[in-house]
Amino acid sequence: MNPIPKFDAPASRLTHPPRIYYVHPLQLNGIEAWQAVFRHASGLGFDTILSAPLFERSGHTSVFVTRDPDRIDPGLGLGESVKDVLKTLTTAAAEHGLSLMLDLVIDRVARQDSGSVSIVSDPRIGPDESCSTSIELPPNDETYRHLETWRQRLAVMTDAGVTGFRCLGIDRVPEEAWRSLISPARAHGNAIQFYAWTPGTDLNRRRALAGVGFDGCFSSLAWWNLEDSWLPEEHLLQRSLGHQIAFPEAPFAKRLAHGTESSEILQRRALRALKLSAHLGGGLMVPMGFEYGASTPLDQMNGDGLGLAAFRDQSAYDISGEIRAINEKLQRDQDAFHRRPLTMIAGSSNTPAVAILQSDREDLRASQKVRVVIVNRDLRQSVAPPLKAINQVASSFLPLTDLDGASESRLNPGEVRILEGRASEPIQSASPLPDLAAAAAAPRLAIEKITPAVDEGRFAVKRVVGDTIRVEADIFGDGHDPLSAALLWRAADQDEWQEVRMQLFENDRWQAEFTPRRMGRHEYAVEAWRNPFAIFRYELTKKHDARLDLRLEIQEGINLIKATADQVDGHIKLQLKRLIGELEDAPEARRIELLLDHATSELMTKADRRPFRIRSQVMPLDAERLGASFASWYSLFPRSQSGDPNRHGTFDDVIERLPGIREMGFDVVYFTPIHPIGDTNRKGRNNSLKAAPGDPGSPYAIGSEDGGHDAIHPELGTFEDFRRLVAASHEQGMEVALDFAIQASPDHPWLKQHPGWFDWRPDGTIRYAENPPKKYEDIVNVDFYAKDAVPSLWQELRDVIQMWVDEGVKLFRVDNPHTKPFPFWEWLIADIRSRHPDVIFLSEAFTKPKVMYRLAKIGFSQSYTYFTWRNAKWELEQYMHEITTEEPKDFFRPHFFVNTHDINPDFLQNAPRSAYLIRAALASTLSGLWGIYNGFELCEGRPDAKRKEYADSEKYEIRAWDWDRPGNIKQEIGLLNGIRRENPALHSHLGLTLLPAQNDNVMFFEKASPGRENVLMIAISLDPHNAQEADVEIPLWSWNLPDHAALSMEDLISGHKFTWTGKWQRLRLEPGLPFSIWRVR
Repeated sequence: MNPIPKFDAPASRLTHPPRIYYVHPLQLNGIEAWQAVFRHASGLGFDTILSAPLFERSGHTSVFVTRDPDRIDPGLGLGESVKDVLKTLTTAAAEHGLSLMLDLVIDRVARQDSGSVSIVSDPRIGPDESCSTSIELPPNDETYRHLETWRQRLAVMTDAGVTGFRCLGIDRVPEEAWRSLISPARAHGNAIQFYAWTPGTDLNRRRALAGVGFDGCFSSLAWWNLEDSWLPEEHLLQRSLGHQIAFPEAPFAKRLAHGTESSEILQRRALRALKLSAHLGGGLMVPMGFEYGASTPLDQMNGDGLGLAAFRDQSAYDISGEIRAINEKLQRDQDAFHRRPLTMIAGSSNTPAVAILQSDREDLRASQKVRVVIVNRDLRQSVAPPLKAINQVASSFLPLTDLDGASESRLNPGEVRILEGRASEPIQSASPLPDLAAAAAAPRLAIEKITPAVDEGRFAVKRVVGDTIRVEADIFGDGHDPLSAALLWRAADQDEWQEVRMQLFENDRWQAEFTPRRMGRHEYAVEAWRNPFAIFRYELTKKHDARLDLRLEIQEGINLIKATADQVDGHIKLQLKRLIGELEDAPEARRIELLLDHATSELMTKADRRPFRIRSQVMPLDAERLGASFASWYSLFPRSQSGDPNRHGTFDDVIERLPGIREMGFDVVYFTPIHPIGDTNRKGRNNSLKAAPGDPGSPYAIGSEDGGHDAIHPELGTFEDFRRLVAASHEQGMEVALDFAIQASPDHPWLKQHPGWFDWRPDGTIRYAENPPKKYEDIVNVDFYAKDAVPSLWQELRDVIQMWVDEGVKLFRVDNPHTKPFPFWEWLIADIRSRHPDVIFLSEAFTKPKVMYRLAKIGFSQSYTYFTWRNAKWELEQYMHEITTEEPKDFFRPHFFVNTHDINPDFLQNAPRSAYLIRAALASTLSGLWGIYNGFELCEGRPDAKRKEYADSEKYEIRAWDWDRPGNIKQEIGLLNGIRRENPALHSHLGLTLLPAQNDNVMFFEKASPGRENVLMIAISLDPHNAQEADVEIPLWSWNLPDHAALSMEDLISGHKFTWTGKWQRLRLEPGLPFSIWRVR
């Protein structure tokens, strides 16, 4: 028996993959039709014609099923001699610069009876198997003879000028059979090409073809859904077979132009498939008719013999120009990518854009050039390409350049975009190398992440005198030697540092505490160093525990103590000398005991010279008085305190009101501006643009012939009257806060005395003030950077503040500070507080969070907040979490005003009494700072027409109030303020723990003082109309108690003392008293 012969097939010499135009011979009739195809294919830029088999077939078989392989099918009109016909075709093709390849099927022949009778097609059998017989090729004599016959046929075809073959049936024909055909053909003519038709075949069969001698294979790209990852996997597997020829649609398969979509959509699909095949394949194949948008697939069984004219006549579109351009590019392109791996780049999951990366080397890191193919899967919508993901993967090859020079940032529908990039040159620093000596002298330790700190020390941390400041830092060094660290702190007017030893408490994290006892600026820093004796003691302990010989270690320890004694003086030196003497006279056991003794360690610590010492940058801290974090403000218009709407109030009228305000528990009385009011463009009642006779105007239109910011409205009284008011406030245990509004009426003396402080318009006017959507026609603004403003305007405003400080005012509510320059506020506040650290500035900045926080950083002690608009549980808890646990906690103090003279909150407009109790309870317990505008205690909530402010606003008229009108909540406000004074847990917004309450209308939380000496639990209903119940979780774990434990409690509203048992409790809150406050006893 003759087995299949084995050959060592010569390696392929093919260097450039073919550009193939696929021809169905049954569509052509006669040599003229073939010549027309050759002209057409050449004109499209192809270099190869690949034809289905030309051999004689039976009447009812596929073109791939041959009856006589040694005879040309007479129906083709070319003749019958294989040699002559092929020679004619190859010669004609060569005249157009084309090579001719044929499809090769060696394992199937037509049945002998297939042409004798009419046969109905069996739908269960494919056309390439119909009326045919499969030839098995086991290793036997018959197979040997069969293959020998085919070797001779291949020799005839190649002698006639055929340059290559597409080999079909690789999943059926053994690898040795293919090798036995390829090797002799190569020996007969080395330029012969063999391509394996691999789509749809088993992957193991494809792996087995490696080394058989194929020049290449075919990609399954035409069936890719532009999403799944199998294409790069197939590409990787088939690389060993040579070039991978891609095609937009397979011969005899369903056409891309088949469908009911518009011709525009069909053309986009065809062009997308064409471009992907050109760029992702190693060679290109296009079936005839594709260029004309033919919708009817090629038929293996039949052909109309009408040639190209049949396709042109049914053309849906013509993309011949695009095919020609792509072939010209492929001809020029020395493609270094097609044999390399494909990498899919995943962008956003909701985008139809996909990208594939190709590189010119196997390893992307060694590549010099990359190509990115981006495709839009959507044929109807433009999409954004996944550039961020692409740039991340191709980061070493930026910038990526669009090969077609497209300027559109988005991908057009169905677009394929090609980007290329080259490896970027690394930057070689031109800066000098670090000095070796300086590097050797640099600290071997690191101090990082010091807390508290605001912007790494750029701004001061805010605390109150008497607060315990816990400072933490990451401190570490190379190796494992023990370290020591200290916290250094001092008042800004002191030269000497006070020192507190830091303790290691977790994973290189150290901590220490200090307490500022004076008001004003403080500084602190962290210092760390290696501790030689601690290192020695640590190692000695380990060796002693291991029972090792310690004679050498003992002597090293004594030498270390001697060296330390030589570096110190005084009492410590004497103690060290005594220790040295005892060590030298003691036996070994006693020496070890002395060296490990804690007293020795303490003595060496005192004598420590701190080698490799490093100190952090200095961090600033402002220790303010208690009023900066804990106060209850009451806001009023002094002119409305007379009780008579027809009489302008005076400071004396305000003095009469102070006892009632204090009785509610307020300790700050805040006045809107008390300065003279301008006449020009004076506002009338309810913000009307025309004032009636006797209308007082807005107090924010500051300035008249009676003076400006340093003057008092004549109808309020004199400076002497004001001083009596300040004194009376102090007698009541209260402070006066003034409104500092940097704006002017057109009648302000500044406009005449300092016109260079304003920005004048070309017509000689000044633009009136705006704070969109509000307009202030009676106000003009100064320009902080006008030609004469620096420094005189800045100094004038500083002097205004200083004047009122001299009059006894230490609290300033600043109107709209976010509309004035940051540098101005940082300078002014620092200037004032350098002499008067007890002065407090409140920022009325209802603005963006970052602006609000910046104002706090540059010096404002307190700030209005978004609390005024936070009503739902989730938004209240979210906001409290932000300001108590995140960065703002170290510099931002929230002032919870429940209402203001500018803001009538939606929650309170025409609301029931319980709504006012809810907001009062929230503000007074969540923050150490809270305030009301007068009328809140009377449940006044009538809105204006725009439902933003109050009806008959005091900003534009004098009001008279019945301070005892029925339904007021003065008693409840007094109760809340009394509870606040008695419980340090409520003296700050910090110390808050939000606790679970299983009802979205009930907020439950814990407030605790530092050290948890004072702990409150507070429940507040957020529903002003209905009773609310909730199961709440008591944090027994905070006292290290089990879930079933008991906790002694006191109801601070009723005074009732009781015990809660178990961590879950049920509570009920009524609208009449929608809050409860309990203290842990």
